[in-house]
Amino acid sequence: MDAYEKLATKQAWALAGGSTSPKSAKLLENKLFVRDRIKLLLDGEPEFEDGLLAGVEKGVPADAVVTVIGTINGRKVAVIANDFTSKAGTWGYQTFIKITRFQELAASLKLPLIYLVDSAGARIDEQKLCFLGRRAWGNIFYNQVKFSGLIPQVCVLFGPSPAGAAYVPALCETVIMVDKQATAYLGSPRMAQMAIGEDISEEELGGARMHCAVSGLGDILVKSDQEAIEVTRRYLGYFPQSYSDKPPVHPTVEKASPPDLSKLIPVNQNVPFDVKLLIEALADDGSVMEVKALFAKEMVTALVRLGGMPVGIVANNSKFKGGVLFNDSSDKGARFIWMCNAFNIPLLFLQDISGYMIGSSAEKAGIIRHGAKLLSAVCETTVPRICVLVRKAYGGGYLGMSGAPTQPDAMLALPTAMPALVGPEAAVNAIHFNHIQQLPESERTAFIAQKREEYSADVDVFSAAADPMAVEAVVHPNELRDELIQRFRAYSLKKAMPFEKRNAVHPV
Repeated sequence: MDAYEKLATKQAWALAGGSTSPKSAKLLENKLFVRDRIKLLLDGEPEFEDGLLAGVEKGVPADAVVTVIGTINGRKVAVIANDFTSKAGTWGYQTFIKITRFQELAASLKLPLIYLVDSAGARIDEQKLCFLGRRAWGNIFYNQVKFSGLIPQVCVLFGPSPAGAAYVPALCETVIMVDKQATAYLGSPRMAQMAIGEDISEEELGGARMHCAVSGLGDILVKSDQEAIEVTRRYLGYFPQSYSDKPPVHPTVEKASPPDLSKLIPVNQNVPFDVKLLIEALADDGSVMEVKALFAKEMVTALVRLGGMPVGIVANNSKFKGGVLFNDSSDKGARFIWMCNAFNIPLLFLQDISGYMIGSSAEKAGIIRHGAKLLSAVCETTVPRICVLVRKAYGGGYLGMSGAPTQPDAMLALPTAMPALVGPEAAVNAIHFNHIQQLPESERTAFIAQKREEYSADVDVFSAAADPMAVEAVVHPNELRDELIQRFRAYSLKKAMPFEKRNAVHPV
């Protein structure tokens, strides 16, 4: 066999991965082979691949990881993808060298980096080579942190990501997980049973649905490999290539049949409504992509387009827990705000907030710390930012949701807005408590109702609008979409003035 035949043979062997092994049919049940995933993700074949022949000397095709450059919708991206059919996608010495080298390449070229994760973790039999020391598996996470906010880093979790490998999704800004296939945990069910005596299934311990609904590790839950790839392609369309670019603007998609928003938003502050309906009505048709839809549902975070421009929306949803801010919803909002600010995506806040959760349980759980995290994220933003008072705008929640003192570019209000330090119920109780206690029982209800009505009448959005430092404009809901588009177009012309270079000490 001459050198050219030898090359062709080794390349064919590496490209096949473990897909031809007797075990591959079982391993790929309900899954796509890694190279099929890559072809589906990219516009076509990769432009080039690094390290194809890594692992050739030890019989591990590509050393269980594929690293390529290609395009998605005509824009260059870098992809790092585990091959679960090759030694269970585990990390060895050459694997980690390939991964870290490609992370550094993506950062130097300022390309979005997509991790297609399907790995049993690190190889114990190679730990002496790459566990301790300055050149070790931990460099993967070091690079993720170093490049966070520099280039978009997206994790698509198709299968397992156990132990230390679980930090790959944790350190990406967005994690897309395949239901019933993806798992992530620091200790396996077997380890949990041995160490703490807990009997639990893999799905309950670290399944995709649990992480998307309970832990908050997952951002978008999908049903299949194909859907995961489709969502990833669409998701990247909201982002620039790197922090130094602006997000791509698409042609404006006009509303086919805009709804009457004056009928959608209840005037009665105590009647809940699904703010997702308002978001759909404001956004370009077909452009809404919700992030963390199953987690902390009292707050909605979504990427949308307004007049073709990518915008991140943070909204209170009174349909769930009255839209009150809890620990998880505060964390959810802060993380989303930081992500949008990192990649120059303007922010729109839709306020319908009665405040942060109160009570001993909330205080013991650290609602002040978590609430401060949201407020900190809002105050750090340098991207164009608009806040709309939809209905309630009470107390500390008003500030956490981008109230006027946090310096948004514009504070708009709908005629249904009720900005106040506290709502009518709490205000009347605080102001008239002693008098109410002195009244005969039969007179209390009527007195409270009268005082609440008086207080509500005094909470007037038009009085707020009389102060140009508080509310820039009161807008009819049916005119809000056009108003937002024009304002974001104008505010996009400003040059961001970041804080002086420093490391903020964030609330945790």
